[in-house]
Amino acid sequence: MARDTTDLTPVTSVEDLTAHLATGEKPASQFRIGTEHEKFGFYTEDLSPVPYEGERGIGKLLERMQALSGWEAIIDDGRIIGLFGSAGQGAISLEPGGQFELSGAPLETIHETCRESNAHLAQVRAVAKELGIGFLGIGSSPTWTLDETPVMPKSRYEIMRRYMPKVGTRGLDMMFRTATIQVNLDFSSEADMRRKMQTSMKLQPIATALFANSPFTEGKPNGLCSWRSDVWSDVDNQRSGLLPFVFEENFSYRDYAEWALDVPMYFVTRDGRYTDVTDVTFRQFMDGALKGRIPDPEPQLGDWTNHLSTLFPDVRLKTFLEMRGADGGPWRRICALPAYWVGLLYDEATLDAAEALTKDWTFEEVSAMREAVPRDGFRTPFRDSSVLELARETVRLSRQGLVARNRRNEEGNDESHFLAPLEEVVARGTTSGEELVRLFEEQWDGSMERVFKHLTY
Repeated sequence: MARDTTDLTPVTSVEDLTAHLATGEKPASQFRIGTEHEKFGFYTEDLSPVPYEGERGIGKLLERMQALSGWEAIIDDGRIIGLFGSAGQGAISLEPGGQFELSGAPLETIHETCRESNAHLAQVRAVAKELGIGFLGIGSSPTWTLDETPVMPKSRYEIMRRYMPKVGTRGLDMMFRTATIQVNLDFSSEADMRRKMQTSMKLQPIATALFANSPFTEGKPNGLCSWRSDVWSDVDNQRSGLLPFVFEENFSYRDYAEWALDVPMYFVTRDGRYTDVTDVTFRQFMDGALKGRIPDPEPQLGDWTNHLSTLFPDVRLKTFLEMRGADGGPWRRICALPAYWVGLLYDEATLDAAEALTKDWTFEEVSAMREAVPRDGFRTPFRDSSVLELARETVRLSRQGLVARNRRNEEGNDESHFLAPLEEVVARGTTSGEELVRLFEEQWDGSMERVFKHLTY
């Protein structure tokens, strides 16, 4: 997330919080696609991570990106920690370990999304090359220890860094050593939100396998297809993972709001200052728990919006839906991830088929699949089938949906060609993580330099 929200509108009831979620509803003609991707910066001369400080640090990179783009600087305690474009242009932000993120603009087609990502990467390369910096498309940092990983000077991250070890064993790895590609998608009504969220939450383990791309830790294979998704097994189970109530037939905005109300908060901002409130839930905040601790202690809509951004389920509901199951990866995957989900969820007939495919999947079955996929990838069994067969079927359905959308570029091509990287993966039958290890061991003589060269944008 590029920057935290300020909205002084008072919120006094669960109905206010639920109504905020419903403000995301829009007609299908106004559905948009917002793609986010994270990447790891490294110094090309020695493959070491890039710190924030210094003449060749992330701070200087952001300053140069600002001069090139003309975007507004996002400042936190006097330091530049991101950039924000004018209306509809997206944003650049920093993840805790310096992962450089583009939060893309809400766009109509995957063609536009892919052009946006390519233009961003071209800008980043132009600026980073002058500083001797490269960027890596992968789901986790392949060589650096946690202690070697730099820390970005962002107030919310300092609060998270103190809190994470209290609620799980792998929260710091998640913060500092993982990267993802995500897509944000719209809904037209509560019923539309429900079927999209239920279907996509059940399919997240399939997406994890399709995009599994984090098989190295601290310079050697870690035995997993997706170390990143395995990390999420013990980050903070109060606020992450699968949500059992989403599987209920009548799941609603209210259900999500009630769950979010009882998740501990991270922070409250007042006058640009962050206060650690990790001992308080939003429900307790609404009941007056912060009186005497912060200025203006009554909850505001900005507080609720910020709190929603600190929840990490596999599919996150805000005024749109965020698909959160994929590892970071090479540039073609940045286009393939939104293509996969748009194909499945934005064409009604294809959504019907995807919903029918997953309708009777239980929470327990999906949980077991989610637990196994980071290790077993496509080999993970599901009923009398496998994740590989499910991946093939969902990629086929996604292509069907993109063809039906019939959004064509200037050359007359529809969006379905963006699925090519996924079609290659399912045709091969092994995950990208497994393929990286094969290349590392059989062709690259165990060279991490070759891994970096292969995955650098």
